[in-house]
Amino acid sequence: MQTIRIATRASRLALIQARAVATPLEALGRSVEIVTVSTRGDRVTDRSLVQIGGDGVFVKELEAALLDGRADVAVHSMKDLPTDEPAELLNAAVLEREDPRDVLISMDNAYRGLAALPASAVVGTSSLRRQALLLVDRPDVEVRDIRGNVDTRVRKVLEGEFDAAILALAGLRRAGLLETVGGGTPLALDLMTPPAGQGAICAQCRKGDGEMTSLLKGLDHPQSALEVTIERAFLRRMGGGCLVPIGVNAAVRGPDCTIEAVVAAVDGSSTVRRSARVAADDEVSAVAAAESLADEMLKAGGRALVDLFRSTVVKST
Repeated sequence: MQTIRIATRASRLALIQARAVATPLEALGRSVEIVTVSTRGDRVTDRSLVQIGGDGVFVKELEAALLDGRADVAVHSMKDLPTDEPAELLNAAVLEREDPRDVLISMDNAYRGLAALPASAVVGTSSLRRQALLLVDRPDVEVRDIRGNVDTRVRKVLEGEFDAAILALAGLRRAGLLETVGGGTPLALDLMTPPAGQGAICAQCRKGDGEMTSLLKGLDHPQSALEVTIERAFLRRMGGGCLVPIGVNAAVRGPDCTIEAVVAAVDGSSTVRRSARVAADDEVSAVAAAESLADEMLKAGGRALVDLFRSTVVKST
């Protein structure tokens, strides 16, 4: 049997996520090789994500490794994957999802929530969505771009470069870093609505590779996959990519799914927010309901916010 080559970014968190795919494959008796790939998002850390290319800056090189045969599987954070997927590739498995919420971190968890931040506090984030939603609630704080892997961002807070930062709770948990910041303070979904796919790991392969498709399907977690499918359908309908200030979370509980969604201006001056409860027992119907929610939000002012983002933030870079 051939060795399965898994492409991943080289950061500690990315390698942990790659091992989450490698370990169950090894348990099936397969030999696995981890292939580290440098992405543009990893190499260029002195500019914002929008400035260095926007959607796909953490995935394009991994997908190229699949397409040119250097790897058999690519492992991604689902939130980094653009909704416009290469026709030759297949998102074959979504692993069981971690908590999708964002978390506020500060030295010794001194600030337990956005309301606890002092006036003019310096808060770090590399996400325009987090910036927008933070400024909705706390327009008096100073938001600064914080780039680098999760270890670097935590270190910058602990060294006092920032009073606080907002990160994905899932990444901190997987990297074992929550204790270093006193546990952090998870932020409510209706306050800091996460991006589509946050907390989920995706295993991708070539569409024509039947063996890899079959192996990866055994790792798929149906509930997590359904939640991500609903969220990505919503994002696609909104016409927003990974960097537009759009948040959406689909929480499947039994036969029902609760959707929290928001689109915001980067400066927090305007938002359109909606929530809905839809049936989750049929994927087609659930996706259609998410798309209808997106249509409602676009008509209620969301389209203007997306267009404003593309005409000002994107074109100015």
